[in-house]
Amino acid sequence: MSESMQGLKRTHYCTELSAANVGEEVVVTGWVQRRRDKGQLLFILLRDRSGLLQLSFGEHTDEEVFEKAKKLRSEYVVAARGIVLSRGADANKTMQTGDIEIDVKELRILSEAETTPFEIVEKSDTKEELRLKYRYLDLRRPDMQNNLILRSKVAQSVRRFLEEEGFLEIETPIMQKSTPEGARDYLVPSRVHPGHFYALPQSPQLFKQLLMVAGYDRYFQIAKCFRDEDLRADRQPEFTQIDMELSFVEPEDVMCINERLIQRVFKDALDVEVALPIQRMTYKEAMDRFGSDKPDLRFGVELKDLTEIVKGCGFAVFENVIANGGTVRAINAKGMGDLGRKQIDALVKYGQDFGAKGVAWHQIKTDGEEKSSFAKFLSEETLGAIKEKMGADKDDLILVVADKPSVVFGALGALRLEVARKLELINQDEFRFVWITEFPLLEYDEEAGRYVAMHHPFTMPMNEDLELMETNPGAVRAKAYDLALNGCELGGGSIRIYQRDVQKRMFNLLGFTNEEAEERFGFLLNAFKYGVPPHGGLAFGLDRMIMLMCKADSIRDVIAFPKVKDASCLMTEAPGAVDAKQLEELELIIKETNDEA
Repeated sequence: MSESMQGLKRTHYCTELSAANVGEEVVVTGWVQRRRDKGQLLFILLRDRSGLLQLSFGEHTDEEVFEKAKKLRSEYVVAARGIVLSRGADANKTMQTGDIEIDVKELRILSEAETTPFEIVEKSDTKEELRLKYRYLDLRRPDMQNNLILRSKVAQSVRRFLEEEGFLEIETPIMQKSTPEGARDYLVPSRVHPGHFYALPQSPQLFKQLLMVAGYDRYFQIAKCFRDEDLRADRQPEFTQIDMELSFVEPEDVMCINERLIQRVFKDALDVEVALPIQRMTYKEAMDRFGSDKPDLRFGVELKDLTEIVKGCGFAVFENVIANGGTVRAINAKGMGDLGRKQIDALVKYGQDFGAKGVAWHQIKTDGEEKSSFAKFLSEETLGAIKEKMGADKDDLILVVADKPSVVFGALGALRLEVARKLELINQDEFRFVWITEFPLLEYDEEAGRYVAMHHPFTMPMNEDLELMETNPGAVRAKAYDLALNGCELGGGSIRIYQRDVQKRMFNLLGFTNEEAEERFGFLLNAFKYGVPPHGGLAFGLDRMIMLMCKADSIRDVIAFPKVKDASCLMTEAPGAVDAKQLEELELIIKETNDEA
């Protein structure tokens, strides 16, 4: 039968106690992790969010208390009052509190527990689906608790730093107007305005720009955002951003304040020193060297451009690609020269999975023997030039992709990471940051047949590229910047367009008519009539940041109650059906589908 806490008040978390507390009377509370019954001796391993502590019951224990302790089972919730004792020679060196125990004088069973569907232990091998169904149990596990404790530390560190820097924390609306451009919106039907819908924010972008117009020149919030898109390990339908906007700034100002923020957060939360300034790299350099705009700099294996070397080489595959404006590039997988053909074919297949039509290869074994998928089509002189360019020697494997630049970068960038994983080149304890700058303003969407914004429609072009907006839009660079960490985009932002004429030119490039621009963004454009400061900002993905800091495999491991791949919650079974009355109030009709269609 459950008892109450009346008259008892917790004095310490489990791991707040140490040898310095020996002889003190304390009250601790928590869950039973494990019971060890030695007959006349009984030991309970107690767990709270801080860690573990041993409770002991023996010949000096009151009989009623001892009998109550014998009833304890895993996950019972208890409160215990007792004296801190030294365990002396019986100390457990693997536990933080292993050199002490509590000699229990009073025990209360606050709540009993049924047998749990899985054991509450660190690094559980239980299937994720079961853990998510019983997420409230999964969150008791120490590694999950450590992740969420770290998340809280990061959030508090962010708030302290930004307050010191003069930022104001201001909330923006969750229910707002749909401005479809990019990912799909989550829509909320209005009962008061039948047939009309609110949208949940994909970001606070427009509102934070309006705050700059309103004169709040340093804004931030830790904001919930929503995007109805396909999920993956680092993506959720609802996620959290560290969002900010500043007035009267240029890119360097925003980058400097944010790298100091990162330095503070990593020191506060992990006691890791981040050296400043963080390396800067242009988008073009990042793509040329690493095939990615979020390069992992913890290892080499850089891309090399072979286009000029193989131009006119006589190999039709290379020559046709070059004639059509493509490029030929390669990486050198040093240490893979002795791979068998089956393993090489697996790497070729891996590159094809990322868009390459094929991956050519040249192998130099440790004994000097060479094998190749393309050498027979080249002269000795051309092959020698390739090997020299690649720095190839014994025990090397050259992997070559020829195609349009986007395909080459995508395939070789992925192969570079796969090679690093197979060769174990990645230091998992290292944090390598890099700023990527000078992104293209636009990218051409072949399916839509028009240019689309690489970041968003409010990104300012670089001043020297303004004249190219109509004549060569693909060459226009943006005042945009991303911060990458270990091959992941940690956050990104830009300086915003604040002149109405430049914004109009941008909308025209994106194919918006004046009427469409007014319909979607009229409230912002109207605000821009009344004096707009130059402004820019940045948003960090908080979930992704914590995932990288925890070295977790998925952001689901750092979100208290996440969704799974189909955007459902296994615990609450959301989304769910609603009753007919609710639909009637909203004037909605559910369309029946033919499952056999």
